Amino acid sequence: MNLPALRHHNAALVLDLLRAAGAEGISRLELAERTGLTPQAVSKITARLRAEGLAVGAGLRPSTGGKPRTVLRLVPDAQFAVGLHLDRDGLTAVLVDLAGRPVAVTTAPLDFGAPAEQVLADAADAVRDLSAAEPHKPVLGLGVAVPGPLDHRDGVLHRVTGFPRWDGFPLRDALAERTGLPVTVDKDTNAAALALSLSGLPGDFAYLHLGTGLGAGLVLGGAVHRGARTGAGEFGHQTL
Repeated sequence: MNLPALRHHNAALVLDLLRAAGAEGISRLELAERTGLTPQAVSKITARLRAEGLAVGAGLRPSTGGKPRTVLRLVPDAQFAVGLHLDRDGLTAVLVDLAGRPVAVTTAPLDFGAPAEQVLADAADAVRDLSAAEPHKPVLGLGVAVPGPLDHRDGVLHRVTGFPRWDGFPLRDALAERTGLPVTVDKDTNAAALALSLSGLPGDFAYLHLGTGLGAGLVLGGAVHRGARTGAGEFGHQTL
C-alpha cells in the first residue's frame, strides 16, 4: 500500500468537502460521515490543514445532544493554482484560489502548430506572469486543458486533430520541468465538463464542444468519465 498516496487522497477528499461547504463550513463529524474515514483520521487531516493555514474554525454548531460541534471552513486565498488552456490559436491562463474563483486572467495568441519548444515557452511565460500576481502565496500546481485525444494518466498527447506532430509528446512532464510545478493534463472538453459540475450543475450530462474540432466531456455519477483509455468523448471523424 502506498501510504503517502493514500494520505494525499484522503486530504483531497476533505479539502473538496470544505470547498463545497463554503463560508458556512462543515463539522469533523460530517466530514467523517461523507468521506467514510474514521473520526480519528479526519481529526488528523483537519489538524494538518489548520496548521498549514488551509482551514480555520468557523464557530460552533448547536448541539443535538452532547457538546456543540466545531465547524471548519476553507481559507480560499491561502494558496492558488494556475489553469492553462492551450487552444489551436490562443492561450488562456487563469489564477484561481482554493475555492476555484478566478483571481487573474490573461489571454494571448498561440500557434499550436508551432514547434513544441515555442509552445512550451509561451505556456511557461504565462504561468510565471500569473504567479507574480500573488507573489507571497504559494502556487500548488498547474492544470492544463488541451484538444484531444490524449492520455490523461501519463499526460501524453496523441494525434491531436490537425496537429499530428504532437503525437506521443509528454506535455505533462515537459511543462513540469519548465515551471517546477506539479502538472495535470486533460482534454479541454473534460475540463469544461468538470467546471460545470463543480459550479453546481446536477446529475449526469455531456458537454459538447463544436468548434474547429468536435468532442465531448462526460460527467457520470458526479465525476468526469474518461473511459478505460481516458479517451471517452472522442467522436473521431464525423461527416456533418
